[in-house]
Amino acid sequence: MSATPASSQSSRPAPGPDHPCQAAAGIPGGLCASAVSSRPAAGLAAGLLSADGHWPAGVQAAFSSRSGGLSCAPFDDWNLGDHVGDSPQAVAGNRALLRQRLGARPVFLRQVHGVEVLELQPDSPDGLEADACWTSQPGLACTVMVADCLPLLLSAADGSSVAAVHAGWRGLLGVDGRGVLEALCEQWPAARTPDQRAGLRVWLGPCIGPQAFEVGAEVRRAYTDSDPQAASAFTALSLPGGPVAQPGQGDKWLADLPRLARLRLARLGIRCIEGNDGSPDWCTVTQSSRFFSHRRDAARLGSTGRMAASIWLS
Repeated sequence: MSATPASSQSSRPAPGPDHPCQAAAGIPGGLCASAVSSRPAAGLAAGLLSADGHWPAGVQAAFSSRSGGLSCAPFDDWNLGDHVGDSPQAVAGNRALLRQRLGARPVFLRQVHGVEVLELQPDSPDGLEADACWTSQPGLACTVMVADCLPLLLSAADGSSVAAVHAGWRGLLGVDGRGVLEALCEQWPAARTPDQRAGLRVWLGPCIGPQAFEVGAEVRRAYTDSDPQAASAFTALSLPGGPVAQPGQGDKWLADLPRLARLRLARLGIRCIEGNDGSPDWCTVTQSSRFFSHRRDAARLGSTGRMAASIWLS
Protein backbone atom coordinates (compact mmCIF):
# COMPACT_ATOMS: atom_id res chain seq x y z
CA MET A 1 0.00 0.00 0.00
CA SER A 2 1.28 3.41 -0.89
CA ALA A 3 2.60 5.58 1.95
CA THR A 4 1.92 8.75 -0.01
CA PRO A 5 -1.46 10.17 -1.08
CA ALA A 6 -2.45 10.12 -4.72
CA SER A 7 -1.77 13.07 -7.00
CA SER A 8 -3.43 16.36 -6.16
CA GLN A 9 -6.70 17.64 -7.53
CA SER A 10 -7.49 21.32 -7.40
CA SER A 11 -11.26 21.52 -7.41
CA ARG A 12 -14.21 19.79 -5.80
CA PRO A 13 -16.38 18.08 -8.45
CA ALA A 14 -20.13 18.60 -8.50
CA PRO A 15 -22.21 15.75 -7.01
CA GLY A 16 -23.09 13.09 -9.57
CA PRO A 17 -26.59 11.85 -10.32
CA ASP A 18 -26.30 9.11 -7.67
CA HIS A 19 -25.32 11.53 -4.87
CA PRO A 20 -27.91 11.66 -2.05
CA CYS A 21 -28.35 15.39 -2.65
CA GLN A 22 -29.47 14.54 -6.19
CA ALA A 23 -31.29 11.22 -5.87
CA ALA A 24 -31.55 8.23 -3.57
CA ALA A 25 -28.89 5.65 -4.36
CA GLY A 26 -26.29 3.34 -2.91
CA ILE A 27 -23.43 4.84 -0.88
CA PRO A 28 -19.85 4.24 -2.04
CA GLY A 29 -16.93 3.71 0.29
CA GLY A 30 -14.82 6.72 1.26
CA LEU A 31 -11.92 5.78 3.56
CA CYS A 32 -8.37 6.16 2.42
CA ALA A 33 -5.00 4.74 3.31
CA SER A 34 -2.12 7.06 4.10
CA ALA A 35 -4.60 9.77 3.06
CA VAL A 36 -5.53 8.27 -0.32
CA SER A 37 -4.94 4.92 -1.97
CA SER A 38 -6.44 3.09 -4.91
CA ARG A 39 -6.08 -0.40 -3.37
CA PRO A 40 -7.89 -1.85 -0.35
CA ALA A 41 -5.74 -3.37 2.34
CA ALA A 42 -6.01 -7.11 2.80
CA GLY A 43 -8.45 -8.20 5.47
CA LEU A 44 -10.62 -5.08 5.49
CA ALA A 45 -14.21 -4.81 4.29
CA ALA A 46 -15.02 -3.43 0.86
CA GLY A 47 -14.85 0.37 0.84
CA LEU A 48 -12.24 0.60 3.63
CA LEU A 49 -8.55 1.28 3.27
CA SER A 50 -6.17 1.35 6.22
CA ALA A 51 -3.92 4.17 7.41
CA ASP A 52 -0.66 2.34 6.82
CA GLY A 53 1.40 2.56 9.99
CA HIS A 54 2.89 -0.97 9.89
CA TRP A 55 0.78 -1.74 12.91
CA PRO A 56 1.19 -4.78 15.18
CA ALA A 57 -1.13 -7.72 14.59
CA GLY A 58 -4.69 -6.95 15.62
CA VAL A 59 -4.41 -3.18 15.15
CA GLN A 60 -6.36 -1.46 12.36
CA ALA A 61 -6.55 2.19 11.42
CA ALA A 62 -8.28 4.38 8.84
CA PHE A 63 -8.73 7.95 7.74
CA SER A 64 -11.92 9.19 6.08
CA SER A 65 -11.97 11.37 2.97
CA ARG A 66 -14.75 13.85 2.24
CA SER A 67 -16.41 11.42 -0.22
CA GLY A 68 -18.92 8.65 0.30
CA GLY A 69 -21.52 10.18 2.61
CA LEU A 70 -24.92 11.83 2.81
CA SER A 71 -24.33 15.54 3.37
CA CYS A 72 -24.97 18.37 0.90
CA ALA A 73 -22.74 21.40 0.21
CA PRO A 74 -20.74 22.83 1.85
CA PHE A 75 -20.49 19.58 3.83
CA ASP A 76 -20.42 17.38 0.75
CA ASP A 77 -20.48 14.74 1.42
CA TRP A 78 -19.06 12.58 4.21
CA ASN A 79 -19.07 15.12 7.04
CA LEU A 80 -18.69 13.59 10.50
CA GLY A 81 -18.82 16.80 12.57
CA ASP A 82 -22.03 17.50 14.51
CA HIS A 83 -20.95 21.05 15.44
CA VAL A 84 -20.49 22.67 12.03
CA GLY A 85 -24.09 23.40 11.00
CA ASP A 86 -24.79 20.31 8.93
CA SER A 87 -28.13 18.49 9.07
CA PRO A 88 -28.25 16.31 12.22
CA GLN A 89 -29.85 13.56 10.18
CA ALA A 90 -27.02 13.62 7.65
CA VAL A 91 -24.36 13.59 10.37
CA ALA A 92 -26.05 10.68 12.15
CA GLY A 93 -26.17 8.80 8.86
CA ASN A 94 -22.53 9.59 8.11
CA ARG A 95 -21.43 8.40 11.55
CA ALA A 96 -23.42 5.21 11.12
CA LEU A 97 -21.63 4.65 7.81
CA LEU A 98 -18.26 5.09 9.52
CA ARG A 99 -19.15 2.54 12.18
CA GLN A 100 -20.32 0.11 9.51
CA ARG A 101 -17.19 0.53 7.40
CA LEU A 102 -14.79 0.30 10.31
CA GLY A 103 -16.48 -2.70 11.86
CA ALA A 104 -15.87 -0.97 15.19
CA ARG A 105 -17.60 1.73 17.22
CA PRO A 106 -15.93 5.15 16.79
CA VAL A 107 -16.14 7.36 19.89
CA PHE A 108 -16.36 11.04 18.92
CA LEU A 109 -14.79 13.58 21.28
CA ARG A 110 -15.59 17.24 21.83
CA GLN A 111 -12.21 18.66 20.88
CA VAL A 112 -11.13 22.02 22.33
CA HIS A 113 -7.44 22.35 21.31
CA GLY A 114 -6.44 21.35 24.82
CA VAL A 115 -4.44 18.57 26.51
CA GLU A 116 -7.17 16.46 28.14
CA VAL A 117 -6.72 12.69 27.68
CA LEU A 118 -9.46 10.07 28.14
CA GLU A 119 -9.43 6.31 28.51
CA LEU A 120 -12.29 4.92 26.42
CA GLN A 121 -14.49 2.15 27.79
CA PRO A 122 -17.40 0.35 26.07
CA ASP A 123 -19.87 2.69 27.81
CA SER A 124 -18.00 5.91 26.96
CA PRO A 125 -20.48 8.28 25.29
CA ASP A 126 -19.79 10.58 22.38
CA GLY A 127 -19.14 14.22 23.21
CA LEU A 128 -16.71 13.92 26.12
CA GLU A 129 -14.27 16.85 26.17
CA ALA A 130 -10.75 15.78 25.25
CA ASP A 131 -8.17 16.04 22.49
CA ALA A 132 -6.65 12.59 22.95
CA CYS A 133 -7.92 9.17 23.90
CA TRP A 134 -6.67 5.63 24.35
CA THR A 135 -8.19 2.20 24.85
CA SER A 136 -7.31 -1.45 25.31
CA GLN A 137 -10.87 -2.54 24.50
CA PRO A 138 -11.36 -4.44 21.20
CA GLY A 139 -13.97 -3.07 18.82
CA LEU A 140 -13.77 0.47 20.20
CA ALA A 141 -12.19 2.99 17.82
CA CYS A 142 -10.21 5.91 19.21
CA THR A 143 -11.30 8.68 16.85
CA VAL A 144 -10.39 12.32 16.28
CA MET A 145 -11.95 14.71 13.78
CA VAL A 146 -9.96 17.17 11.68
CA ALA A 147 -10.28 19.76 8.94
CA ASP A 148 -6.72 21.20 9.00
CA CYS A 149 -5.41 20.10 12.40
CA LEU A 150 -3.07 17.12 12.54
CA PRO A 151 -4.41 13.69 13.55
CA LEU A 152 -1.98 11.23 15.12
CA LEU A 153 -2.74 7.52 15.51
CA LEU A 154 -0.59 5.47 17.87
CA SER A 155 -0.19 1.84 18.89
CA ALA A 156 1.71 0.12 21.66
CA ALA A 157 4.57 -2.03 20.37
CA ASP A 158 2.77 -5.24 21.29
CA GLY A 159 -0.60 -4.07 19.95
CA SER A 160 -2.23 -4.24 23.38
CA SER A 161 -3.64 -0.70 23.24
CA VAL A 162 -4.08 2.19 20.83
CA ALA A 163 -4.50 5.96 20.99
CA ALA A 164 -5.57 8.92 18.85
CA VAL A 165 -4.59 12.58 19.17
CA HIS A 166 -6.02 15.82 17.73
CA ALA A 167 -3.15 18.30 17.41
CA GLY A 168 -3.59 21.85 16.26
CA TRP A 169 -0.70 24.19 16.94
CA ARG A 170 -2.16 25.21 20.32
CA GLY A 171 -2.69 21.69 21.61
CA LEU A 172 0.67 20.53 20.31
CA LEU A 173 2.43 23.47 21.96
CA GLY A 174 0.55 23.37 25.26
CA VAL A 175 1.89 25.32 28.22
CA ASP A 176 5.49 25.28 29.51
CA GLY A 177 6.43 22.47 27.15
CA ARG A 178 3.50 20.23 28.11
CA GLY A 179 1.20 19.75 25.17
CA VAL A 180 -1.27 17.04 24.23
CA LEU A 181 1.47 14.55 23.29
CA GLU A 182 3.22 14.97 26.65
CA ALA A 183 -0.13 14.61 28.42
CA LEU A 184 -0.85 11.39 26.52
CA CYS A 185 2.52 9.93 27.50
CA GLU A 186 1.82 10.76 31.14
CA GLN A 187 -1.58 9.08 31.16
CA TRP A 188 -1.43 6.24 28.62
CA PRO A 189 0.03 3.15 30.33
CA ALA A 190 1.69 2.09 27.06
CA ALA A 191 3.78 5.27 26.84
CA ARG A 192 4.97 6.12 30.33
CA THR A 193 8.55 4.83 30.22
CA PRO A 194 11.35 5.57 27.72
CA ASP A 195 11.43 1.93 26.61
CA GLN A 196 7.69 1.92 25.98
CA ARG A 197 7.83 5.13 23.98
CA ALA A 198 10.73 3.83 21.89
CA GLY A 199 8.52 0.96 20.75
CA LEU A 200 5.41 2.98 19.86
CA ARG A 201 4.12 3.07 16.28
CA VAL A 202 2.81 6.47 15.13
CA TRP A 203 1.03 7.56 11.95
CA LEU A 204 0.50 11.24 11.05
CA GLY A 205 -2.55 11.98 8.91
CA PRO A 206 -3.39 14.77 6.47
CA CYS A 207 -3.41 18.34 7.78
CA ILE A 208 -2.82 21.89 6.62
CA GLY A 209 0.54 21.80 4.86
CA PRO A 210 3.61 24.00 5.23
CA GLN A 211 2.78 25.61 1.89
CA ALA A 212 -0.53 26.92 3.32
CA PHE A 213 -0.19 27.32 7.09
CA GLU A 214 0.49 31.01 7.62
CA VAL A 215 1.09 32.05 11.24
CA GLY A 216 2.26 35.14 13.08
CA ALA A 217 5.58 35.73 14.79
CA GLU A 218 4.03 34.96 18.18
CA VAL A 219 3.38 31.34 17.17
CA ARG A 220 6.95 30.84 15.99
CA ARG A 221 8.31 32.51 19.11
CA ALA A 222 6.18 30.31 21.40
CA TYR A 223 7.65 27.18 19.83
CA THR A 224 11.25 28.32 19.59
CA ASP A 225 11.26 29.60 23.17
CA SER A 226 10.64 26.05 24.39
CA ASP A 227 12.67 24.28 21.70
CA PRO A 228 15.24 26.11 19.53
CA GLN A 229 15.10 23.23 17.02
CA ALA A 230 11.52 24.23 16.20
CA ALA A 231 12.92 27.11 14.13
CA SER A 232 13.51 24.55 11.36
CA ALA A 233 9.72 24.13 11.04
CA PHE A 234 9.13 27.79 10.09
CA THR A 235 9.87 29.50 6.79
CA ALA A 236 9.85 33.28 6.51
CA LEU A 237 7.08 34.49 4.24
CA SER A 238 8.08 36.95 1.54
CA LEU A 239 5.95 40.08 1.72
CA PRO A 240 4.48 41.44 -1.54
CA GLY A 241 6.70 44.24 -2.81
CA GLY A 242 8.93 43.98 0.22
CA PRO A 243 11.72 42.01 1.84
CA VAL A 244 11.51 38.57 3.39
CA ALA A 245 10.07 38.76 6.89
CA GLN A 246 12.53 38.85 9.76
CA PRO A 247 12.01 37.85 13.40
CA GLY A 248 10.54 40.55 15.60
CA GLN A 249 9.15 42.70 12.78
CA GLY A 250 5.45 41.77 12.92
CA ASP A 251 6.28 39.12 10.35
CA LYS A 252 4.40 36.18 8.92
CA TRP A 253 5.71 32.65 8.69
CA LEU A 254 4.76 29.37 7.04
CA ALA A 255 4.61 26.63 9.67
CA ASP A 256 5.26 22.94 9.10
CA LEU A 257 2.84 21.28 11.53
CA PRO A 258 3.91 17.68 10.79
CA ARG A 259 7.54 18.63 11.43
CA LEU A 260 6.62 20.30 14.71
CA ALA A 261 4.85 17.10 15.72
CA ARG A 262 7.83 14.96 14.70
CA LEU A 263 10.15 17.15 16.79
CA ARG A 264 7.87 16.77 19.82
CA LEU A 265 7.65 13.01 19.30
CA ALA A 266 11.43 12.77 19.00
CA ARG A 267 11.88 14.67 22.26
CA LEU A 268 9.64 12.06 23.90
CA GLY A 269 11.83 9.28 22.52
CA ILE A 270 9.31 8.12 19.91
CA ARG A 271 11.15 7.02 16.78
CA CYS A 272 8.82 4.98 14.56
CA ILE A 273 6.80 7.70 12.80
CA GLU A 274 5.11 7.27 9.43
CA GLY A 275 2.61 9.13 7.29
CA ASN A 276 2.47 12.87 6.64
CA ASP A 277 5.89 14.26 5.73
CA GLY A 278 4.68 17.77 4.88
CA SER A 279 4.61 17.19 1.12
CA PRO A 280 1.79 18.81 -0.90
CA ASP A 281 -0.37 15.71 -1.37
CA TRP A 282 -0.98 15.55 2.39
CA CYS A 283 -2.26 19.15 2.57
CA THR A 284 -5.94 19.51 3.44
CA VAL A 285 -6.05 23.09 2.09
CA THR A 286 -4.76 22.39 -1.40
CA GLN A 287 -6.40 18.98 -1.94
CA SER A 288 -9.96 20.29 -2.08
CA SER A 289 -11.51 17.35 -3.91
CA ARG A 290 -10.42 14.92 -1.18
CA PHE A 291 -10.24 16.82 2.10
CA PHE A 292 -12.28 19.30 4.10
CA SER A 293 -10.38 22.43 5.18
CA HIS A 294 -11.64 25.00 7.67
CA ARG A 295 -9.06 27.56 6.62
CA ARG A 296 -9.91 27.17 2.94
CA ASP A 297 -13.70 26.96 3.15
CA ALA A 298 -15.08 28.56 6.31
CA ALA A 299 -14.82 32.20 5.17
CA ARG A 300 -15.81 31.44 1.58
CA LEU A 301 -18.61 28.94 2.16
CA GLY A 302 -19.62 29.68 5.75
CA SER A 303 -18.54 26.30 7.10
CA THR A 304 -17.02 22.98 6.16
CA GLY A 305 -17.15 19.35 7.19
CA ARG A 306 -14.89 17.20 9.33
CA MET A 307 -12.97 14.02 8.55
CA ALA A 308 -12.01 11.32 11.03
CA ALA A 309 -8.90 9.35 11.90
CA SER A 310 -9.63 6.13 13.77
CA ILE A 311 -7.57 3.32 15.26
CA TRP A 312 -8.90 0.20 16.97
CA LEU A 313 -8.17 -3.31 18.15
CA SER A 314 -9.90 -6.03 16.18
